[in-house]
Amino acid sequence: MPYLVRERLFIGNINDSAEILQDDNTEFKFIVSLLNSTSISFFTEWRPSITINAKEIRKVFVGGSENASSTSQDDDSLGGKSQKLLYSLENAGKDLKLVRMAVPVRDMESENLLDYLEVCLDFIEDSRKQGSVLVHCFAGVSRSAAIVTAYLMRSEQLSQEDALESLRKSCEFVCPNDGFLDQLKMFEEMGFKINRASTIYKRFQLKVMGDSYNRGERIDSSKFGVDPGLPTSTISSEVSTSSEEAKRMPAYRCKKCRRIVAQEENLVGHEPGEGESCFEWKKRKNSKSSKTYDEHECSSIFVEPLQWMKSVEEGALEGKLSCVHCDARLGYFNWSGIQCSCGSWITPAFQLHKSRVDISVL
Repeated sequence: MPYLVRERLFIGNINDSAEILQDDNTEFKFIVSLLNSTSISFFTEWRPSITINAKEIRKVFVGGSENASSTSQDDDSLGGKSQKLLYSLENAGKDLKLVRMAVPVRDMESENLLDYLEVCLDFIEDSRKQGSVLVHCFAGVSRSAAIVTAYLMRSEQLSQEDALESLRKSCEFVCPNDGFLDQLKMFEEMGFKINRASTIYKRFQLKVMGDSYNRGERIDSSKFGVDPGLPTSTISSEVSTSSEEAKRMPAYRCKKCRRIVAQEENLVGHEPGEGESCFEWKKRKNSKSSKTYDEHECSSIFVEPLQWMKSVEEGALEGKLSCVHCDARLGYFNWSGIQCSCGSWITPAFQLHKSRVDISVL
């Protein structure tokens, strides 16, 4: 049986979900399924003895695209581009009395959970107003626990630790994997929302892309930041609060041709290292000459990958970053990482040398 977490909110496993889908008298009206496969036929493949009716309403892809007629479980070609499925929303059960949100999440530490959080939490919040909700994964231990923990964090303004402790009072064996716990901590640090303009989120996305690259997967350039030098580029509403602030947004221009190559919102900050001492090799340290290294002494800035970076889009491990307008060399990129002049190691790294760009205010 599922475990009651809060009024009309339950956590369980795939057995609980399968039984609910067959029960004509179930109290549940909504299900959140977090599984490798998002097809409801997964249940019949796993337990051939059961029969479950399902009628798909729509599939929603990253970026908000919808394709109601699609049958793909992971990726679909929309407008000539591969789109990652965000969730599938279906009527389910023998008499189609349930609404099921199926989310394609694997129980792996490297899995990107952050991008699924808000759609899951919003669905749970809206569904609880209408009836009971079951959140389940395969075993009811990691994926479902991570989503329910995030829900308690946001709805009750709890820290990651307090929310998980509260959940364990209802279901003592829950244990999200370490990767999910790290992402829930990021969620807390962002104020219980996904702030795509924050350094926290950008660092995480760079790590996700880096992991994908290391697995030999081709990086989808649609995930790169918008080219700030294009006339149609706009400043993110998550960063800009007024047109006056937008006008004061610092811009980084190619020193040779003055084309904009990055804006303040494209920067990915890092913690300063220990300066020149990081580069010393078996040198005797003189404590009298030691000093605190100032972040402003970094000789480069690091940015998210941007759509003007053709050499990155072509799939190279490392290479030069050249201005798309005049071909002047601006910096360097390396998916394995680059060490900043302050000593900090950034992985993956997209580096623009300060000597090659000028800073102006738009």
